[in-house]
Amino acid sequence: MECPFCHRQTGLYSKQCKNCGKPIPPGQHLLEESGVLEPVLPAGGPAAYAQGQCRYARLGDRFIAFVLDTLFLFGLFAIVDAWAFMRWGSVEGNELQLTAASLLAALMLNTTLLFLYGWLLEAACGATIGKAMVGIKVVGTALPRSFSACAVRNLLRVVDGLGFYLLGTFVAVCSAARQRVGDMYARTAVIEESFGSGVRIAAVALWAVSLAVAAWGVPRICSVNRFVSPPYLSQVIIRVGRSENAAHFRAGGLTVHVQLASTVR
Repeated sequence: MECPFCHRQTGLYSKQCKNCGKPIPPGQHLLEESGVLEPVLPAGGPAAYAQGQCRYARLGDRFIAFVLDTLFLFGLFAIVDAWAFMRWGSVEGNELQLTAASLLAALMLNTTLLFLYGWLLEAACGATIGKAMVGIKVVGTALPRSFSACAVRNLLRVVDGLGFYLLGTFVAVCSAARQRVGDMYARTAVIEESFGSGVRIAAVALWAVSLAVAAWGVPRICSVNRFVSPPYLSQVIIRVGRSENAAHFRAGGLTVHVQLASTVR
């Protein structure tokens, strides 16, 4: 059992901690694991947090931060995807033809942006824009937070994201420290943090700017056809177009037609 005062391991049936001499409340670990009491950072954590009663971030707050980060990244993804589609895709009349090269380029750009966004912001500031808006922060449990630890944490999103993040959520629910797989391997945890009003205002401003820039930039990028025929992967995979009364989507052997409402005058 871990002493809740000095955070050192002691005998399972000890009523007093052998290290600090203070009495250990009965069933302390059971109360923490059940969520009645908020657990503190484990032994060996950074000194700045080991002395305080840091609360682990609730899963609901982490989900809200995830949604906010997703919306912020959606603006960036929309811009780079529009550029890739207009660069290696083509427009024939009212139909946009997406080649395999354009889809692969968009996927690679999105993946790179997703990793760099989480890695650099969490390593440098401890929080992404969504986390700063909610008021939670990434910290190290064994050593101070580092670039390598945050890199591992974000790389393992591939594992945590299986089943639309059901795997990561299940692991976090079963963990006393609410750690997903990436946190366990990177030795990190997400705690509640009181950011100043200036930080939160800046985070909200950046979040809004991302969506505004996407809404302004994407139509302008799509208005200019910069098509360059790719030397490889030039086969058309997806076709999206419309006529006066219908729109269509074609991907391989799948074809979807949508009838548009006509205006009668």
